[in-house]
Amino acid sequence: MTTPVVVVGIGTTDFGALGRTADDLAGEALRNALDDAGLSAADVDGLLTHRVDSYEALAAEHGLDPRWTTALPPEGRMTGPAIQLGAAALRERLCHTVALVYGNDGRTRGATYGAGNSGSTAAGEGYGTTPALTAPYGMTSPGAFSALMLQRHRHLYGTSEEQLGTVATTFRAHAALNPQALRRDPLTPEDYLASRYVVAPLHLFDYCQINDGGVALVLTTPDRARDLPRSPVHVLGAAQRARLTGSDLPPEDFWADALAEVGEAVLRSGGRSRDDVDALMVYDNFSPNVLFTLEGLGWCEPGESGEWIAGGRIALGGELPCNTSGGQLSEGYLQGWGLVVEAVRQLRGECGPRQVPAARTVQYACAAPVVSSVLFGRDA
Repeated sequence: MTTPVVVVGIGTTDFGALGRTADDLAGEALRNALDDAGLSAADVDGLLTHRVDSYEALAAEHGLDPRWTTALPPEGRMTGPAIQLGAAALRERLCHTVALVYGNDGRTRGATYGAGNSGSTAAGEGYGTTPALTAPYGMTSPGAFSALMLQRHRHLYGTSEEQLGTVATTFRAHAALNPQALRRDPLTPEDYLASRYVVAPLHLFDYCQINDGGVALVLTTPDRARDLPRSPVHVLGAAQRARLTGSDLPPEDFWADALAEVGEAVLRSGGRSRDDVDALMVYDNFSPNVLFTLEGLGWCEPGESGEWIAGGRIALGGELPCNTSGGQLSEGYLQGWGLVVEAVRQLRGECGPRQVPAARTVQYACAAPVVSSVLFGRDA
């Protein structure tokens, strides 16, 4: 990126069964983000909405009259591109301060991630765009898609249930340190293995939460951030790479090529190396995605992720703390936005008992038919 872009405000709502619309939750998050940034609606001249029913109604209700506006499709794979697009709008001077606003009423609407129409955006990522083709073979949900990927990974590399369970138990331990997390009760390896299968070989705890909630971020340029109350967090790089051809079926390489491409791009853009990354926020709609992402980004060789995460490697205090908020498996499912907020909070030093000491660089990554990554830094 040639023109620096910084995050100056973040806002969230409660997570859970809230009985409110996505637009209402998005609006609350927007107000909280503006308060956090020390700004008013009049200071915002860019608006990007994600999973919001009406960007026009949201803007009118909250007094926004932006010079630049866009709305993105509802899938969680759009979170990284949303940040990339907002940063691009600032770099091109289409606006000087942009609010990125997300709302989710999945729990209230009765979303399911283990059953239902595989093309439904209510059911998480919506893998499989041709249900008539895939449903007869059991591909009736995003969970089935991930289960099939995991089954192949197990066949090729011997990945065990015990190894995969490390993801869920580690993230639950992180969530226990997060007052906002939905699931804070202990989860032992024995609990994980004893839990029912939803779509074998995925257990109940391999699935993200089903909840309502809202998130908003405010981006601007460093010169405008100078007099604001929060220390700015730099967006060092953002990249995406689609793998849409044949996306009705799981990719043979577990999105490894695309992950490598976007991972290298954001590190290069931010002037960082992999060793500089202090924490990784992984899109964990289903726990196998954590394994695929670690391999694709080059933290371990293909097939070695199950063994690599053993011994606390992705836990707080480990070599690469992941999803320190509890992630979407335990904090709440916000289609990546909660992970982005956690990255900002880590770099601000606001995470209390789950703080990664002296965190300077945090990466977000999403493995999906549109692979994306964003690199955040405490300084440029």
